[in-house]
Amino acid sequence: MPGINHFLNIDDIDAKTLKEILAHAHELKKLKFNPPQLFKGLSLAMVFDKKSTRTRFSFEVAFKQLGGHTIVTSMDEIQLTGAESIEDTGQVLSRFVDAIMIRMSDHATLKKLSENTTIPVINGLTNHSHPCQIMASILTMEEKLGPIAGKKIAWLGDYNNVAHAFVQASEKFDFELTLAVPESLRHKADKRANLVDTAEEAVKDVDVVVTDTWVSMGQEGKAIEIFESYQVNSKLMTLAKESAIFTHCMPIHRGEEVTEEVLASPASVIYDEAENRVHEQKAILAWCLADTEVNV
Repeated sequence: MPGINHFLNIDDIDAKTLKEILAHAHELKKLKFNPPQLFKGLSLAMVFDKKSTRTRFSFEVAFKQLGGHTIVTSMDEIQLTGAESIEDTGQVLSRFVDAIMIRMSDHATLKKLSENTTIPVINGLTNHSHPCQIMASILTMEEKLGPIAGKKIAWLGDYNNVAHAFVQASEKFDFELTLAVPESLRHKADKRANLVDTAEEAVKDVDVVVTDTWVSMGQEGKAIEIFESYQVNSKLMTLAKESAIFTHCMPIHRGEEVTEEVLASPASVIYDEAENRVHEQKAILAWCLADTEVNV
């Protein structure tokens, strides 16, 4: 519905707004030990059809630290996609809570839900994109390297929902993104993507090296041999800038997409990024709930 600040996809939001959300996240992190009670009296519904550690904890901690109340449920516990229509579920939840964060496979269902609510809906992950994760990644990169504009970032491995969201973000935040993915998967890539043949070519002189698991949830048993040349290891990291960082949205399959040596190195910022999910979620929620006169 017009006028509602849904956070469904990076492409749906203008660059100025995204940069303002990011700047707010930086400010809210500074208030980590004295968080403003922005959401006092408000409730957030959190709905999951996929297992979650970082999304579950970061959203719940973010909303509660800023004074709100959360209600957590699985898809199996509610009528969404069950006996009740998406339209009815959206309208009913709109009468109960102030916002919905949902983590589900089908992006079309998420979008349809948002079209049938009078409250904001936030994409906690779909098979199409993972916008909250990318915002936390950029927050971390800026903390470590300064403003993201103009930075060079390499993505290695699968072309998945996170890679897709990174491509969208590269235009909004003005950074240079190069992806090295197997040739057989390149047809899936966003037409705006800058694709190269090898990991070595992608990583040369970059500021950030990023990868993700080769086997996402629901893909158990997937063949991974085609990804082996895209593993992030110490030798590969030497091709990046000396100041380069490595990040990964987690969970990690250690020894597959990245070696233990890289994970244990000073370049690794995986846990900083995980923590930053909390602070970025706070800023996303604050923007989504701006019509409730939420402010710092």
